[in-house]
Amino acid sequence: MNEMIDITFGLALVLTLLSTGVYCVFFASQKENLRIVGRVILALSGVVQTIHIGCRFYEAGNMPLTSLHETIAFAAWAATWAFLLFRWRHSVKNLGTFLSFFVLILLVVAALLPSEVVPHSPTMMTFWLPLHAGTSLVAYGFLGMAFLGGVMYLLQERELKRKKFGYFFSRLPSLETLDVLNNHCLAVGFVFLTLGIAAGALWARVVNGGSWQWDWSLLIWFFYLVQVHQRFTVGWRGRRAAAMSIIGFGLAVLTLLGVTYLAGGVHGNG
Repeated sequence: MNEMIDITFGLALVLTLLSTGVYCVFFASQKENLRIVGRVILALSGVVQTIHIGCRFYEAGNMPLTSLHETIAFAAWAATWAFLLFRWRHSVKNLGTFLSFFVLILLVVAALLPSEVVPHSPTMMTFWLPLHAGTSLVAYGFLGMAFLGGVMYLLQERELKRKKFGYFFSRLPSLETLDVLNNHCLAVGFVFLTLGIAAGALWARVVNGGSWQWDWSLLIWFFYLVQVHQRFTVGWRGRRAAAMSIIGFGLAVLTLLGVTYLAGGVHGNG
């Protein structure tokens, strides 16, 4: 099984690299057939990533989300499928180029980390852990797309303000389209983030017999709550919403990597 785990991860990495390369050529040439090929290869990578996670699940006996390697690999899977599901209903020009590169970075980072399958401790063998970790990382997948949309928005706005359209102008979506992308991904990501935090609180109650130690995750939730509130009640749009998406995702990543695993937070002690 360990050999199968290594093979599927390596294949997913190669497919994502190939998809990114095709998407980059498409970004430069704007040949439609290349975009389709890039998306098909990325979908194949998503399937292989799913098989890889399934293999680790079988080996560990529970959701493989207890190491930094597994967490980042799962985040790559979540981002891949968040894009593919979004693309099934909506079309955002050249989002696939940015997304495939984003997933490639995640997989490369995961490849550099220890990848041994560690058997779960008794406290991990509960329904609430995979629900907590899984929904939280799916949230990061959609919030990561909002982050990419924010980056693309600022690049496109810069092109428009210069009044001298450069390389990115014809290759990026309109500001309105990017704002819709931000809106959709923020809403879906916030719902999953809320479910993940609620499941984490229930997991802590089962394991510790008490209330959850509210950590930085709650601060991230409040940050996105403010963003959602301002977006849907006050009408925050445009540059401000794009910047908030970038900042929010940056804080979420720092929390995931810094507090959860490096600083020995609540999650790391599980």
